[in-house]
Amino acid sequence: MTLPLIAFLLTVVVPVFFSKIRAAPFWLTLQALALGWNALAHHGADSMHGLMALLELLLLRGAIAPLLLRRAIRQRTQPNLDLMPSNLFTWVVASALIVLAFKFGAPSMGDYPAVTLGVVGATVAVAFLLLSTNDAPPAQLVAVLFMENALALFESLFPEPWPLPVHGALSAIYLLTIIVGTWLIGTPDVPVVEETA
Repeated sequence: MTLPLIAFLLTVVVPVFFSKIRAAPFWLTLQALALGWNALAHHGADSMHGLMALLELLLLRGAIAPLLLRRAIRQRTQPNLDLMPSNLFTWVVASALIVLAFKFGAPSMGDYPAVTLGVVGATVAVAFLLLSTNDAPPAQLVAVLFMENALALFESLFPEPWPLPVHGALSAIYLLTIIVGTWLIGTPDVPVVEETA
């Protein structure tokens, strides 16, 4: 049951340490697949809500969001930089944040909720680190989408899934976030011309 969580954590940690901005849509797709695997392992596919959640994860988070993000990144003229700056200081801080996030579930680490909380905490901590170390708009949007995916993972902790209207509202927020975010980063920067008197 923890294999999907490990897969999700890898799709968060590997791109932050070793990936470029243009590879971020690929990692978001892998995150959605890991979330779908986790949903199937935890809730099963026998309920209507479980099937709808799986469809939302694969369609919205695994296909539409990465497609829109990839298109918006290609419209920018920025070089393909690292997602997080590659220096020893940020790597040490990121590693420390991941270890600290898993300390929350240390007393019962074999327990599914404890591991899930550790993965959610690590994802949010790494996303905040990404927000603070990379001011490129695509990287900022990727960090926000990582946090949104952590929220979807957090839902798996509840014994009963959220009601469909709540789940639908969260899906709508995710869709609105990706639409507005990709529109903002896909819009070319207009140079500011200073007027001389």
